[in-house]
Amino acid sequence: MTDTPIRALLPAGLHDTLPPEAAHEAEILAAVSQCFAAHGYERVKPPLVEFEDTLLDGAGGATASQCFRVMDPLTQKTMAVRADMTPQVVRIAQARLGGEPRPLRLSYGGDVLRVKGSQLRPERQFMQAGLEVIGSDAAAADAEVLSVAVEALAAVGIRDISIDLSLPTLVPAILDANGVWESRQELMLALAHRDAGAARTLGGVAAPVLEALLAAAGPLERALAKLSTLAMPAHAAVERDRLARVAALLAKTAPGLILTVDPVESRGFEYYSGLAFTLFARHPGIELGRGGRYMSGGEPATGLTLDLDAVQTVAPARVRGRRVYVPLGTAASASAEARAAGWITVAGFETVTDAAAEARRLGCDHVLTGAGIAPSADQS
Repeated sequence: MTDTPIRALLPAGLHDTLPPEAAHEAEILAAVSQCFAAHGYERVKPPLVEFEDTLLDGAGGATASQCFRVMDPLTQKTMAVRADMTPQVVRIAQARLGGEPRPLRLSYGGDVLRVKGSQLRPERQFMQAGLEVIGSDAAAADAEVLSVAVEALAAVGIRDISIDLSLPTLVPAILDANGVWESRQELMLALAHRDAGAARTLGGVAAPVLEALLAAAGPLERALAKLSTLAMPAHAAVERDRLARVAALLAKTAPGLILTVDPVESRGFEYYSGLAFTLFARHPGIELGRGGRYMSGGEPATGLTLDLDAVQTVAPARVRGRRVYVPLGTAASASAEARAAGWITVAGFETVTDAAAEARRLGCDHVLTGAGIAPSADQS
């Protein structure tokens, strides 16, 4: 009896990534990162683990319940494993790059670990890639983040994309302006569930506006038309107008992009200070990433994070490279020439009587011979 099955058991939500998926994931990260870099976003690489009080400061506090904690044996201080990379980028922008010219364009990519997954997504470890613009309050910054993300997804073969725009600060501003304080948490939950009846009952004097916001959700043009007729507090009107400007800019940089609006959506956007957005693959309707506007140590900022696990499930399958078996004793220069021509070479370690059969056993569809590269398939 062997204990291999026991040693191979992994905690719930964690898994090994095997060939060819691991290579596909690496290729996706490389392609996305290259697209970010081409638009002037400079790569940063924060550590996987930080001191808890640093990692969870400011915007990082929103991830506190999702972070694993460990004790640093050197300092005896509690450390936390990152559950999201954006707060780390914010720290770097403030503490390490505070003297750099603004706006600051940064990108990143790496694994995150969370205490628990969700019902729809049980994975606890997955890879993120994202980009942030720090130090600009311009609508053009929001539009650039979105258009670059769309371009990056197109680079890995995902083109049928929709973006849902939301204004998580809109409802709180309306409730504040109308003095609606009681049952606010219950009211926000009702709005999250699109319960117009509960909004009417709980909304008090703000109920008509809240019902109108619920009715405005949908395609961009219809939503903007309805939102433009509503009387709103000054702060809320500013965010509504920003949404319209960002949409107009996207129409120029990413024509044909499907845009929808949900004025009452706030779940998952707790620390955002303005316009927020979610990217979807329209078929099969998978969320690929999300982001929005926030404050970075007193500086206006906007950014977006892609979930590369989700991206990988939608991106076209990786095309397996041409593999050629190289029998033992073949000249090294011949192997080098094959690789230069785009082949993946798999060298043999022992002399075999049937090189073609050995090639097939090792997953190679060709064999490198003295006369060149020949198919390994049985021709009989």
